[in-house]
Amino acid sequence: MTSVEGRSILITGGGGGIGFGAARHFVERGARVTICGRREEKMAEAQDALGQACCAVPGDITNDGDRKRILAAAVDHGDGLDALINNAGNMYRGAISELQEQELADIFNSNVIAAMLLTGLAVPHLEQRGGAVLFVGSIHTRRAFPGVSPYAATKGAVQALTKVLAAELGEKKIRVNCVLPGAVYTEINQRAGLFDDETALSRLESMASSHAMGRIGEVGEIAEAMEYLITAEWTTGALLDVDGGLGLGLTRA
Repeated sequence: MTSVEGRSILITGGGGGIGFGAARHFVERGARVTICGRREEKMAEAQDALGQACCAVPGDITNDGDRKRILAAAVDHGDGLDALINNAGNMYRGAISELQEQELADIFNSNVIAAMLLTGLAVPHLEQRGGAVLFVGSIHTRRAFPGVSPYAATKGAVQALTKVLAAELGEKKIRVNCVLPGAVYTEINQRAGLFDDETALSRLESMASSHAMGRIGEVGEIAEAMEYLITAEWTTGALLDVDGGLGLGLTRA
């Protein structure tokens, strides 16, 4: 595997969770990283934590003007662009009969449409470097968990995009891959209510036992897989499970 040292990497949704963990991972390995996020205070905190090798840009990728501004900042900070990691996303929980049209529009806009449009904007820059696009999928497309149908549907779309864009952009020497994390303790899971009530401990223990490795994942372990997919020069169209074996459907006696 080649190094990410000196590479310019843009990560959306970099204020916390997997996005921030990936940013820290790449900064420590000598990359020039740009992150974006909606909340200014989170961007300020990330900037302080990651230092000058990181450029933290407040902005909303569902807004066209913000998308263009974020991409321009990444190209300027990294003197070009080697990789785009489409990590930003929302999650809603609820039965299918309870979902509202605006909620569905919001999650598809955040998780799919904005990522497609940002990727399209990034193509001319990535083409100059023979760069990489990385989508962040989910174990929710491998195993069915009730109550998260909108999120699972958007991640299914992301996986389809990975295949189609790998074929479409191959002639431009741009590789497109997707990492599928298992259960990782992140802010998006906390906001979705997975770990914040009186049954949190039993839920965590149950989730851990469903993994072949017997534990919840760490964000740094997802970042390691991201690094591989960014730097593997002959890998494109791949859907890489990084889930501790959760997708195996293990049932422990």
